[in-house]
Amino acid sequence: MVLPQPMASGAGQRLGAPETLGISTLDPGHRPPAMPPGRHVTIRVRMLDDTEELFDISQKASGKVLFDLVCSHMNLIEGDYFGLEFQNHQKMMVWLDHIKPIIKQLRRPKHTILRFAVKFFPPDHAQLLEELTRYLFALQIKHDISCGRLTCNDSSGALMVSHIIQSEIGDFEESQCRSHLLNNNYIPDQMPLIDKIMEFHSKNIGHTPAESDYQLLEVARRLEMYGIRLHPAKDREGTRLSLAVAHTGVLVFQGHTKINAFNWSKVRKLSFKRKRFLIKLRPDLNSSYQDTLEFLMASRDCCKVFWKICVEYHAFFRLFEEPKPKPKPVLFTRGSSFRFSGRTQKQVIDYVKESEFKKIPFERKHSRVQHNSRLSPLPSPRHHEVPTEVSVSSGAPGLDSPPRRHWKESVLVSAEDPSASRITRASPSHQRNGHDDRIGSVSRMDDTRGSTRPTHPEHLSTGVVSNSPHLSASSGHSHGMVNGQKSLELCSHSPGGRQPSPLTSPLLNDACSVRTDDEDERFPTDRAYFIAKELLTTERTYLKDLEVVTVSFQSAVGQDEATPDSLKNTVFSTFEPLHKFHTGFLREVEQRLALWEGRSNAHIKGDYQRIGDVMLKNFQGLKPLTANLHKQSEVLLELEKACRSSRRLEVLCRDFELQKVCYIPLNVFILRPLHRLIHYKQILERLCKHYPATHVDFRDCRAALADVSEVVDQLQGSLIKMENFQKLLELKKDLIGVDNLVVPGREFIRLGCLSKLSGKGLQQRMFFLFNDVILYTSRGMTATNQFKVHGQLPLHGMTIRESEDEWGVPHAFTLVGQQQSVVVAASSLTEMEKWMEDIKGAIEIAKTSNGPSSDLLTSNLTDNKCPEDTSVEAESEDDITASHTSLERPAPHRGNTMVHVCWHRNTSVSMVDFSIAVENQLSGNLLRKFKNSNGWQKLWVVFTNFSLFFYKSHQDDYPLASLPLLGYSVTIPSESENIHKDYVFKLHFKSHVYYFRSESEYTFERWMEVIRSATVPSSGARVLNNKESHPH
Repeated sequence: MVLPQPMASGAGQRLGAPETLGISTLDPGHRPPAMPPGRHVTIRVRMLDDTEELFDISQKASGKVLFDLVCSHMNLIEGDYFGLEFQNHQKMMVWLDHIKPIIKQLRRPKHTILRFAVKFFPPDHAQLLEELTRYLFALQIKHDISCGRLTCNDSSGALMVSHIIQSEIGDFEESQCRSHLLNNNYIPDQMPLIDKIMEFHSKNIGHTPAESDYQLLEVARRLEMYGIRLHPAKDREGTRLSLAVAHTGVLVFQGHTKINAFNWSKVRKLSFKRKRFLIKLRPDLNSSYQDTLEFLMASRDCCKVFWKICVEYHAFFRLFEEPKPKPKPVLFTRGSSFRFSGRTQKQVIDYVKESEFKKIPFERKHSRVQHNSRLSPLPSPRHHEVPTEVSVSSGAPGLDSPPRRHWKESVLVSAEDPSASRITRASPSHQRNGHDDRIGSVSRMDDTRGSTRPTHPEHLSTGVVSNSPHLSASSGHSHGMVNGQKSLELCSHSPGGRQPSPLTSPLLNDACSVRTDDEDERFPTDRAYFIAKELLTTERTYLKDLEVVTVSFQSAVGQDEATPDSLKNTVFSTFEPLHKFHTGFLREVEQRLALWEGRSNAHIKGDYQRIGDVMLKNFQGLKPLTANLHKQSEVLLELEKACRSSRRLEVLCRDFELQKVCYIPLNVFILRPLHRLIHYKQILERLCKHYPATHVDFRDCRAALADVSEVVDQLQGSLIKMENFQKLLELKKDLIGVDNLVVPGREFIRLGCLSKLSGKGLQQRMFFLFNDVILYTSRGMTATNQFKVHGQLPLHGMTIRESEDEWGVPHAFTLVGQQQSVVVAASSLTEMEKWMEDIKGAIEIAKTSNGPSSDLLTSNLTDNKCPEDTSVEAESEDDITASHTSLERPAPHRGNTMVHVCWHRNTSVSMVDFSIAVENQLSGNLLRKFKNSNGWQKLWVVFTNFSLFFYKSHQDDYPLASLPLLGYSVTIPSESENIHKDYVFKLHFKSHVYYFRSESEYTFERWMEVIRSATVPSSGARVLNNKESHPH
C-alpha cells in the first residue's frame, strides 16, 4: 500500500476559494470533523464510473466523516444529492447513516464496497447548479439505463443512448458509431435499436459533452421511472406491488407502472409495525381512501429501510433546514431516533448561489477513440504502479472487465491529512471499441518530497488516443496550475498519454459556464475571437426565434382549420428554407469556434483562428434565398389580412402571443430575418475594422461584408416600411376605441407618457404621435390592460408653444389645434424637448403632405373630454416595479409591451429608438448579482425590444423572466459598492439595482453599448430625416 506524500496546499480546496468550500455537507466556516482516535481501517468506495478509491479512516468516525472525505476528494460542492450505499449483513442495499459510527454499520469494513450514488433526484436538473454535479447525475442515469432500473420505450432509450455516445465519441460518423455500438452495450436489447440510435446521434452534431449530459438528463427526468427504486410489498389482498419514494411523496407501482401516488401534503404520518408499512393520510372528504393504508413487506428490516429513505426524502425536499435532534428521554425510549442529517435542497441551492467561490475547473472532452473515463483527480507526486500488460481482442470474453483488475496496488486516501484527499491511484486507458484493447502508457513520477518531475513515459503500446473527458493545456501551455500545484506535463493528444479525471481538469467548458474569477485565460484573448463568439451566441438566439415561427406557430395556429391555406403556404415556403440554412450555418460556426478555442483539436492553430471564410461561404449560399427575405412583408400582410377576415384566427394569434415561447410580439419574429442581415453586417464591419489589411481573415471578411451589404441595401426600403407597418399593428392591439389606425401613409413617430392639465389638475395620459394626428389615452380597466382612447388632435393647422410660465407647471407646453387646445407636462426637460421637436417636425410635414385624413375615433368615443380621475387605474410604485422589474415574477405578456412600460416608467420612445433597438440585439452568458446578495448566478441573457430576457441556458425554449430597461441607468460600480470584479456593469432604477459580469473587455463594451441604446433614448431629430429619405 503506497502512502501519499503531504502536499503544499489542501488539494481538496478550490482555486482561490476558502478552505472549507470543497466540502459539500459542512456549513460555511466549519472545518471537517476531527478524526476520532483509534484504529484505522481502509474503506473501498466505488465511484459512478466504476473505478474504486481507498480511504483511510478511523473506525470510530461517523458516516459523515467518510462522506465528506469522498466529496472533498472530488471537489464536489453539491454533494448533498448523493450518498454511499452498501450491502448489509442481511444482503439488503442500505444508505450509510451520517450520524452513526462506521464500525456500527459495516461489520467487515475491509470486505465491504460502498458505492457512491445519487440519493435524491430533483424534479428538474436545472436545479443542479454545477456542471460537475450534472455530469455525475448523467453517469448515474447511464448506469440505471444499463442495468434496466430506468425503463423506457425504444425511442426514449435510443435518444438517451445517442446523447451518451455523443458525449463519449463526439460528432456522428457512421462507421465509427456503428462499431462503437457493436462493442459497447448501453441499454438492454440494444441491437435492434442501433439504427435508431445512429439516426438520433446524427442530429447531435456540435453538442459538447456537457450539452449532451444536459440533454440526457432532460429526457431522463420525464420518464416515469426516473430516480425510482422499487421496494417489494403487498396490499391487504395480497397483490404484489412495489413502493417507492420521490420528491413529490410516496408512490405505488405494479410492475413498472405507477398506479397511485400519495403527495406529501396528503400524508399525515409514515410508520411501520413489524412487517407492516403504514401511511396515515390527512382527512379528505373527497377521497375514497381510508385514512390509514397498510402494506406488507418482506420483513421488519425492509420496512425500516424504506421508512428511513422516506424520512430523508421528505426532509430534503420539503423542509427549509435540517431538523433538530430530539432530546433524549430520561427513562424510556419509544420509536426510532433516526432523523435526516445534512442540508436540505433549499439550503444547498441557497449556499451555492450565495457563496462566492470559483467554479470547479472542469472540462469534458471527447475524441475519436475510447478510453474509460474515471473520477480521479490530478495525479500527485508518488510512484505509479505499472499495470500488468493485458491484450484483449475485440469481442473477446473479459472485454467489459473492470480495468482495476489489471492493477497490482492502489494508493491510499487518508482522512488524517486533508491535503492528501486528492491522491488517487492511476487508471489504465482500457479501450472498448472496434479496435484491439490495450493498456495505455502511464507516466512514472519520482517521489522527491512533493516535487513533480516528469520522467520518460513507459510505453506499453502505441497509437492510443483518449476519448475520456480529459485535461488539456491552458492557453497552449503544457503546465497548468491546479489547486496551487503544478500539474503533470501532459500532451492531450499524444499517443499513450495518460489522461487525468474529468472532475479535476483545470479548464472549464465555455459552453456550460462563464469565468467567475480572476482565472488565467482559457480561450483566445484576441478581440476577433470575441467578435466571432458574438456571431455564435446571437445566431443561437436567432435560430430559436425562427423556430417560434416554423415550429411553435405552425403547431399552435398553422394546423387549425381557421388558418387559410394561402397563409400556411406562405409561412412555410418563406421560413422553412431559412431555418434549414441557418441550422447548417450555426453548426459550422460552432465547429469553427470549437477549433479556435482548442476544445476539439487543441493541436490545430492558425488556420482555424478566423471566421470570415465560414461567413463568406455561407453568405454566397444565402443569395438564392434573397427572394425569401423579400417575402417577409408578404407574410406580414397575409397574416394581417387573414386575421381581419377570421375572428377565430385573430383569437388564435392573440392566444399564441400570450404563450411563454412568444416572448416578443409575433410580428417582430416575422421580421427577424431582415434584422439579422443588419447584425451580420455590423459584425463584419467590426472584424474589418479590427483586422489589419494583411491579416489572413481580412480579405474573406471584406468580401462577405460586400455580399451582405448588397442584400441589405436591396431590402432597406422594404424594411423601413415593414417596421412602421409592424409597429402600427402592435399599437392597434394596445388601443381600444380607435378605427383605421393602420392605413397607407400613416407613420408612427413617438409614444410616451405626459400629464394632461384639466380642471382637476394634472392627469397621467399616454400620447401617441403619428405624422398626421396625436392620440391621447388612459390605461383601461380591461383584463388585457389595453389603453382607452379619449381624444385626437389633428396636426394640420396645429401650433405648439412652451407654457411653463403661463401655467406654473414645470416642463409644460400647449398644443393649439383648430378645434381645441391641450396643455401637457413632461416628466423632465429632456422629455419635453424630445416631444416638442418631434411634434414641430410632424406639423411641418403635415402642412405640405396630403396624409391620411380619416377619423380615428369610433362613434361612441367622439367626445374628446377626458373621464374623471376615478376612472383611471392608479398603481403604486411597488405594484409597478413588482410586475415589471422583478426577475422572479415575470409579468404577463400583454402587460409587458412597450406601451405599458412607458406608462409605468413615465417616459417615451420614438420610432428611431425602436430601429436602433432592433439593430442592437445581443445575447450571451452573463453573471447576475442582486444588490444585497453575495453570489453570482449564471444566466443566458438576450437583449431585444428594450428588454433583457433571462434563460437558464441557450437551449431553453422560453425565458424565465424579463427586465424592461426603459428608465434604467447603466453605469460602472463605484469602489464603495465592493464589487471588486472585472467587466461588471450596474443597472439601476429607483431602489432596484442589478450587477452583471461579462467574460471579456469586448463583451463588456458590447453589453454597455446595447443597453445604453435602450436606457438612453435617442433624440427625435433623426425620425423625420429618416422618414423623409424613405417616404412611405
